Amino acid sequence: MTEPLVKPWIAAIAPYVPGRATTDGGKPAAKLSSNENPLGTPQAAREAYAAAAAHLETYPDAGATALREAIGAHYGIEPERIIHGTGSDEVLHLAAGAYAGPGDEILFVRYGFSVYPIAARRVGATPVEAPDRDYATDVDALLAAVTPRTRVVFVANPNNPTGTYTTAEEIRRLHAGLPRDVLLVIDQAYTEYLEPEDDDGALDLARSEANVLVTRTFSKIFGLAAERIGWGYGPAAVIAAMHRIRGPFNVTTGGQQAAVAALGARDFIQQSREHNRRWRTWFGDEIAKLGNAGLRAIPSKANFVLVLFEGALTAEQAYHGLMERGLLTRWLPGQGLRHGLRITIGTEAQMREVIAALRLMAGVDG
Repeated sequence: MTEPLVKPWIAAIAPYVPGRATTDGGKPAAKLSSNENPLGTPQAAREAYAAAAAHLETYPDAGATALREAIGAHYGIEPERIIHGTGSDEVLHLAAGAYAGPGDEILFVRYGFSVYPIAARRVGATPVEAPDRDYATDVDALLAAVTPRTRVVFVANPNNPTGTYTTAEEIRRLHAGLPRDVLLVIDQAYTEYLEPEDDDGALDLARSEANVLVTRTFSKIFGLAAERIGWGYGPAAVIAAMHRIRGPFNVTTGGQQAAVAALGARDFIQQSREHNRRWRTWFGDEIAKLGNAGLRAIPSKANFVLVLFEGALTAEQAYHGLMERGLLTRWLPGQGLRHGLRITIGTEAQMREVIAALRLMAGVDG
């Protein structure tokens, strides 16, 4: 008996594993595994989403016109050079689909976002990992890994799951070292958590260069993860190519309207940034106090911290121990991080609970 045969490059995909929402026993818990906003969603966005229920019988605006215009006004970029997607994940897949295929290579840094190799294999391209530099992006290693078959380079800034940051100077140096026919995709899912002086200049590069695409999302600081709204900005030719394979009506009416409202919620955005800065700093300081027990926090500029377990207490033990206490974190053995947990910055109470539990498990008094 014969049956349809899956393409070998599809069979080679390790499916994306999302952050857990329940414990092993199926109980709800504090979800510090998916980098969601602990302050929730702007009230104006909730109201805009609810108002969209009056029009459930009609398709969304396929061009997301109001959303693209709002994004353009908010960030000072041209709406016609913006593409919208079902989360920034779709935009990343569109970039791979438009510019790579069988025989091509897609390059990214080790300990990068797990969607990158999936996007590469999905189109039959070969995923290529460049070595990191203490869990951060190494521009020299990326440039050394470029070959005549390289078609797309993915760089997340800040990086996920490490939280590390690449300066504007290094981003410019990476771009300058790439062949002109290689698309540089700068994934800025966490950029709203940066301080103004940390702007990596990616939007300016995308405005002026023919081979730079920037991707962003409403899932993080804007608190709209449930609606899966992402976007990209780049050269007109790149955006046009991606539109050729973009699914129609890919962002819901409610999502579009909520995102427009969220852009205007400046107080909420600022409160989210300040909360994250305060408790990320506190959490990193507390992890540093556990250094003698083998715990180390990678310096982060995102809304999470990667904690490495380099002593007697293993990341796997900590993962399950925290889960037993109702605290879900992200253990990433599939990404070569068997010794690390990515922990979202949650509420004050949640962060204090995590530290208390880790101190207990590590056998540290006080």
